[in-house]
Amino acid sequence: MDSSLKLLRMVRLFLLATIVLYAAMAEHFGPAPKAQAPIVFYAITGVAISLIATILAIRRGRLAKLEKILSCDQEDIAALNPWRATYLLIFMACEAIALYGLVLRFLGFTFTQVASFYIAGFVLMLYFAPRRPCNAIG
Repeated sequence: MDSSLKLLRMVRLFLLATIVLYAAMAEHFGPAPKAQAPIVFYAITGVAISLIATILAIRRGRLAKLEKILSCDQEDIAALNPWRATYLLIFMACEAIALYGLVLRFLGFTFTQVASFYIAGFVLMLYFAPRRPCNAIG
């Protein structure tokens, strides 16, 4: 459990740093802002919102079940591997939201328009930090 938790925390820190790099790279190398059809922005915003809903469903459903199993036996490999994979899936979804901001910026949207994607990906990654499953009894 400890090695898996340490690995997940290192991956999370790396992905948090890449979100900051996405924002810096988009601002430095991105094209000059130009008028864009707002439907593209709204469509990608809708996809990002549905991805957030999916993250919450995964956290509430699959991850909760695995954490309940691991609270009894933290070295259960049959539950530990899917637990780790589920956290990686959540991290990838948070990273995808930030990548949507990068794509929108390279399509010509302004930084202020796409900053919410970077912020959302970053904050969600902070919120969904891997935690050690604990036994409710003590």
